Amino acid sequence: MAEASQLFKEFKIQSVSEFFRRNAAMLGYTGKIRSLTTVVHEAVTNSLDACEEAGIPPYIRVEIEELGREHYKVIVEDNGPGIPEKYITHVFGKMLAGTKAHRNIQSRGQQGIGISGAVMFAQITSGKATRVITSTGGDKTIEAWVKIDVDKNEGKIVKKEKHPNPKGWRGTRIELEVKNVKYIRSKQGVYWYLKLTAIANPHAHIELIEPDGKLIVFPRSSEEVPKPPVEMKPHPRGVLTDDVYRMAKKTRRNTVKRFLVGEFSRISDKKIDELIEYIAALRLIKTEEDKNVQEQLYERLMKGEVKAVLRSFRGYTKVVKQVAKMMEKPPEKLTWHEAEEIVEAFKYMKFLAPPTHGLRPIGEENIEKGLRGILKPEFVTAVTRPPKVYSGGIPFQVEVGLAYGGEIPAGFELLRYANRVPLLFDAGSCVTTLAARSIDWKRYKVDDLDRAPVVLMINVISVHVPYTGTGKQSIANVEEIQNEIRLAIMDAARRLQTYLSGKHRKLYQVKRKKTFEKYVPEIARALSVLTGEEEDAVKSYFLTFIESHFKAKEGELSEVSENA
Repeated sequence: MAEASQLFKEFKIQSVSEFFRRNAAMLGYTGKIRSLTTVVHEAVTNSLDACEEAGIPPYIRVEIEELGREHYKVIVEDNGPGIPEKYITHVFGKMLAGTKAHRNIQSRGQQGIGISGAVMFAQITSGKATRVITSTGGDKTIEAWVKIDVDKNEGKIVKKEKHPNPKGWRGTRIELEVKNVKYIRSKQGVYWYLKLTAIANPHAHIELIEPDGKLIVFPRSSEEVPKPPVEMKPHPRGVLTDDVYRMAKKTRRNTVKRFLVGEFSRISDKKIDELIEYIAALRLIKTEEDKNVQEQLYERLMKGEVKAVLRSFRGYTKVVKQVAKMMEKPPEKLTWHEAEEIVEAFKYMKFLAPPTHGLRPIGEENIEKGLRGILKPEFVTAVTRPPKVYSGGIPFQVEVGLAYGGEIPAGFELLRYANRVPLLFDAGSCVTTLAARSIDWKRYKVDDLDRAPVVLMINVISVHVPYTGTGKQSIANVEEIQNEIRLAIMDAARRLQTYLSGKHRKLYQVKRKKTFEKYVPEIARALSVLTGEEEDAVKSYFLTFIESHFKAKEGELSEVSENA
C-alpha cells in the first residue's frame, strides 16, 4: 500500500483557467457548430453590453473567414466605448473577472468567463493569440495580441503596437483563429444566433459576412437604446449565511445594525427591532427540551407571534438585550454563528417584495418591432408581465412575443432568451420549453401547433437567471418562473385567438359572397324574362345589393373584433 506522503506528491493546485481549459465543454465548447456559435456569442454579447452601458446604438459587424478545413477566423467589430489599454489583459485574459460579475445587476454575462473563454478556446485549438484592436476615441489605437497564461489565470500581451487615430475611431475589433469548428446555416449556427439576437435587440444594427462572402444585414428597427440596468441591493429572503458573513467583513458601516439597514433592501430601523426579537425567540426556543413544545413554538413564530413566544419564557428580556448588543458591534466582528442566526430569523420574518426598478425588459413595443421587422408575420403581439420574485428574494420578469402567418413557414418555432441573449441549445430541459408545451393551444384556435405558422418568443430577465449549467443555454425549472411564463403565453394566445376568430369569420363571408355572385347571371336572366326588365340592369342591381350587404357585414365584424 502506498504511503500518504507518496500519494500527495501529485497534489497540485489548479487555476481557474486550467480547469476550464480541461473542461471547455462546460462553457459550451462542445461540437463543431456549437463551438463556433459560442465564440461569436461571447464576442457579440460583450459588444452589446458595452454599447448599451455607454448609451451608444450598437453597430456590430461579424465576419467568418474560412482558412482551411474546419479552420476559421472570427472577426467581431463594434462601435462601443473601447477598452483602456491597461484593462485589455483583464478583459480578454482573466477568467471570473469583469465589471458585472460581483454586482447584483441584470446583465447578459454574469460570471466573467465569456470572452476570456473564447480567447482560451482559440488558443487551445489553433495555438494563436487573439488580435485586439481598440480605441476609446483618442489620438491612438492599440493593437495587441493576447494569450492566457492558464497556470496563473492571467492574460499576457505577446505583441503590442500603437497607431495614430486621425479620424477619432472608437470601438473594439477582435480576431480569433479557431480550429475544429464548422460554419453551417443551421438553427444552431451563427446565422440563426445573430437573427435571434436582432429580434431581441431591435436597437442594434448587425451585419454578418459569411465564409462565401455573402453579406447579411439585420437592420436596426428602433432608435431607442435601452437604459442600462441598475444595481439592486440583495433582499433578506434571497441571501445565504455566507453572503451575510462575507459582506459584513467588507462593509464600511460601523455597526451590524447600520450594515443590515444600509446594504440590504427592505430592512429599516423598525425591521431591526423586529429582527432582534426573532433572533432572541429562536435562541430561547432552542433551550426548550420538549420537542413537541419546541415544534409548536416554531409554528407560532412562523405565524408572526414573536412577542407571545418571547413572553412564554422567563427572563426573555435579558436575551433580547444580548441580541440588541450584538447589533451595535462592528460588522467585521460578526461571527459565522451570528450570521447564521440572522439568516435563520429572516426566514420567519415578513418582508416587502424586493424592488424591481433595476430590471430592464425589452418592452412590448420593441418586441413587436423586432418580430415584425425580421419575420414579416401577418399578426404579432407581445406581453410583458409585471416583475415577480423567485426563491423568496430574487426578482425576475417574463416577456412573451407571439407572431403568426405572413412569411413564417409552417411549424411551431420557440425562440428562447435569457436577459435578451438567445438560447440555442439544451432546449428540452429549459423551463421555457416546458411552459410552452404545457399550454392547450387548441383552446386558442391553434388546432395543430406543430404545423401552424407560429413563432413564440420568451425572454426571462433577472439579476440572477437560474441556468442549469455553466454553458448558460437552459433555464432551470423554477415553479414561479414557469407560472409567469404560462400566464404570459396564455395572455398572448388569447389575442391570437381573437385575431383568428375574426379572420375565420371574414373568410366565411367571402365564401358566401362568391356563392351569391355565382347565381346572379342565372337569376337576372330568369327575372328579365318574367318582368321584361333589361337583363344587365337586373344583374347590376343584384351585384350592387350583394356588395353593399357584405360591406355592412364586414363593418360589423370589424366592430366585434375591436371590442373582443
